[in-house]
Amino acid sequence: MAFAKVYPMYVQKAERKGRTKEEVDQIICWLTGYDEAGLRRQIERQNDFQTFFAEAPALHPNSSLIKGVVCGVRVEDVDDPLMQKIRYLDKLIDELAKGKAMGKILRV
Repeated sequence: MAFAKVYPMYVQKAERKGRTKEEVDQIICWLTGYDEAGLRRQIERQNDFQTFFAEAPALHPNSSLIKGVVCGVRVEDVDDPLMQKIRYLDKLIDELAKGKAMGKILRV
């Protein structure tokens, strides 16, 4: 699945709950190490999730602190590395939509 097809859904989910596209971008950049220009390039290229994460500069070292359940799946128990990264991102966007403070979402 193309990251660019899911990205607008992340933004819509956040905006429905009074959060912003900029916050979504901040979360994605924090997790992946992309800067704004790199994130835009990934979206423009319509890369799939595998390529999106493979080309990511660096997964944040605190990503292992992301815990909890997304769609009935505990993210810390996902065995497939790619699926775990996708679930990490899903969990962070869920936390944003639920009104959690950015500092807590970014594990600082």
